[in-house]
Amino acid sequence: MGFLCSSSSIVFKFGVSIIFLVSLSGYTPADAYDPLDPSGNITIKWDIITWTGDGYVATVTLYNFQQYRHIQAPGWTLGWSWAKREVIWGMNGGQTTEQGDCSKFKGTIPHCCKKTPSVVDLLPGTPYNQQVANCCRGGVINSWAQDPATAVSAFQLTVGQAGTTNKTVRVPKNFTLKAPGPGYTCGPGKIVKPTRFIGTDKRRVTQAMMTWNVTCTYSQFLAQKTPTCCVSLSSFYNSTIVPCTTCSCGCRNTSQPGNCVDSKGPRIASVVPTTGKNLYVPPLVQCTNHMCPVRIHWHVKVNYKLYWRVKVTITNFNYNMNYSQWNLVVQHPNFDNLTQTFSFNYKPLLPYASINDTGILWGVKFYNDLLMQAGPYGNVQSELLFQKEASAFTFEKGWAFPRRIYFNGDNCVMPPPDSYPWLPNTASHKPISSWFAAIAALISLLVNVFLHGSL
Repeated sequence: MGFLCSSSSIVFKFGVSIIFLVSLSGYTPADAYDPLDPSGNITIKWDIITWTGDGYVATVTLYNFQQYRHIQAPGWTLGWSWAKREVIWGMNGGQTTEQGDCSKFKGTIPHCCKKTPSVVDLLPGTPYNQQVANCCRGGVINSWAQDPATAVSAFQLTVGQAGTTNKTVRVPKNFTLKAPGPGYTCGPGKIVKPTRFIGTDKRRVTQAMMTWNVTCTYSQFLAQKTPTCCVSLSSFYNSTIVPCTTCSCGCRNTSQPGNCVDSKGPRIASVVPTTGKNLYVPPLVQCTNHMCPVRIHWHVKVNYKLYWRVKVTITNFNYNMNYSQWNLVVQHPNFDNLTQTFSFNYKPLLPYASINDTGILWGVKFYNDLLMQAGPYGNVQSELLFQKEASAFTFEKGWAFPRRIYFNGDNCVMPPPDSYPWLPNTASHKPISSWFAAIAALISLLVNVFLHGSL
């Protein structure tokens, strides 16, 4: 009897351990590393161009080295804490959101006296005498893969009550970047080799008096508590349409009527707030089973002798957001044989040079590069034509569906693999997860052991 009790205890502890590990299997670590863009970051370069009587003039440049994550309207906000009692006498190409208390100054009043200033980009149409190169796009920065020329933003500031030499200047602290909401974490400023500038005639090179860099990385977990997009699937060979997983981005709260918007309601406009251009607005989504702001639908459309065709549809369920310069990243093993895209731009992403299974898709400028808010015009779509590779192509076991999808840099929730549309000649398939089957078997084993142990 003692042996049975001992074995029961051991099996029980083993079972608890297995259940604990199973529960952890659904957890996704939310760090800043992205396997599809391992070196992606936003680098802030602070170049001191010249010294002044009580400080310096500096050009601050934001470089978006992320392949597919951009900054959309209402744009970026850059903040920091001064190391001493610095003030900003003037700015070009940007402005601080608050002036602060400048009451101690007589005559010329500084642009900003705050210890922790927050800077935003100027809007398009700013007078030329207030502009600098790469400024004045309302804080919108494109991704590096879509357009490197517009993946840069800059402003110039004149700093006073600061040091006037490399030894007396102090690097600001506690850098923050909102783009436009949270999600980015910035490291400390690090003094680096001064930036070199090539003249317009390319015959003379000058350099900054002093330069420091700040690196900011993105984490989807910090940006929002829940996912922002989900994926649904369908195919020509199966009438089943696999919807987005229920509660992919949160569950509908029936006790709070304002949790979402009924698309059939008579007064949708009355619940959509009107806000200023520089205010970040959280999503206000249409009432659905998935509650996601964006849904991507992947439909396996046609099977040819040498090719196969897919239709991709992106639908916006967010009443508070028009997605400008949107992009879609898809991982599928047949992207190395993508033949043609219709009405979408395409570029392969090669984070690992020997593997070509990931591509970035985005809209054609002035045609479908703007994904309108939820409603009859809140969708964009295109078709992809793939060439078959005899050694790998198959419609079995969900091979034709993507492995991973990102929308605007955020990982979308995929349906469980056992729910994918199956071929008609495939044996009857019941979508029961192997994890749940393992748990059921384990519970059955525990019950049997305890029953035998108690006899």
